[in-house]
Amino acid sequence: MPFLGQDWRSPGWSWIKTEDGWKRCESWSRDLERENNPRALTHSVILNSDDEEIFSNEEQEYTSKKRKKDHFRNDTNAQCFYREKWIYVHKESTRERHGYCTLGEAFNRLDFSSAIQDIRRFTYVVKLLQLIAKSQLTSLSGVAQKNYFNVLDKIVQKVLDDHQNPRLIKDLLQDLSSTLCILLRGVGKSVLVGNINIWVCRLETVLRWQEQLQDLQVTKVNNGLTLSDLPLHMLNNILYRFSDGWDIVTLGQVTPTLSMLSEDRRLWKKLCQYHFAEKQFCRHLIVSEKGHVEWKLMYFALQKHYPPREQYGDTLHFCRHCSILFWKDSGHPCTAADPDSCFMPVSPQHFIDLFKF
Repeated sequence: MPFLGQDWRSPGWSWIKTEDGWKRCESWSRDLERENNPRALTHSVILNSDDEEIFSNEEQEYTSKKRKKDHFRNDTNAQCFYREKWIYVHKESTRERHGYCTLGEAFNRLDFSSAIQDIRRFTYVVKLLQLIAKSQLTSLSGVAQKNYFNVLDKIVQKVLDDHQNPRLIKDLLQDLSSTLCILLRGVGKSVLVGNINIWVCRLETVLRWQEQLQDLQVTKVNNGLTLSDLPLHMLNNILYRFSDGWDIVTLGQVTPTLSMLSEDRRLWKKLCQYHFAEKQFCRHLIVSEKGHVEWKLMYFALQKHYPPREQYGDTLHFCRHCSILFWKDSGHPCTAADPDSCFMPVSPQHFIDLFKF
């Protein structure tokens, strides 16, 4: 006997209990149509008596849906939110799942808009956006691109408000503007989702953000203790906590004392040993006239040839048992006996590689 109902693998209908019994929940679109059109006619409607144009109920429904679709499409500030902050990563079709997961779907589902408010995840999200800007921007869907620039807008406004991590955002916007310029010059060579004028407006927005960050002035606070009031051993301890050489150079420009401490050879040696291997030292060894190793110069020379070690307060995690990508704080419905043994931290580059087919 042929199966005439729904596919047996579908989750089925949603039902709600009422005083009159159980009733099936209809989709939100039909509810919106009933609210907007409480006096909708059940039969065909004559829109123009002169021309006697008659539209059927199906055409009315199509027109209403198209109007709602255009409304959400034109709302550039609208963003797609999902209740679950995890996504199943499947790369091939199965009997239970058709299609595959894309980078744009993952970007929409993992709630990066809220992640940038967490100081532990901020650097991670910025690095991920930078990698997408370099190579994966055109692979995003239209909705994912809109979410991408909305998240980027919130990041820029956050930096302008709290004056933290401006250098990271400047590097991100520089890479993004370069990519947009290349795409606009080569129109026709690559497929761009959306109108060309949208991409021009995006480039103008990025250039405006760059101007705002360039004019950013950090306000000086005169109340309370400053770095100059701290003893030398505490200042030295602060410098040893940095994992980025540019942060050490920037802090050394604040006071003469910090400038002296930032030139410590042992500080730069520790930094080189943290980021690079000894074999890499031998290939780019820089020795002064006195026979001393110039660790500071070596650090910036090695940085041009090798990627530095990445360090993040919090990252996305991948469950090898469930093939689910998620934030560790949010968790996911894992069926493994020992879930913690299945979790694997995901670097920004690994995140990109997960969706390369």
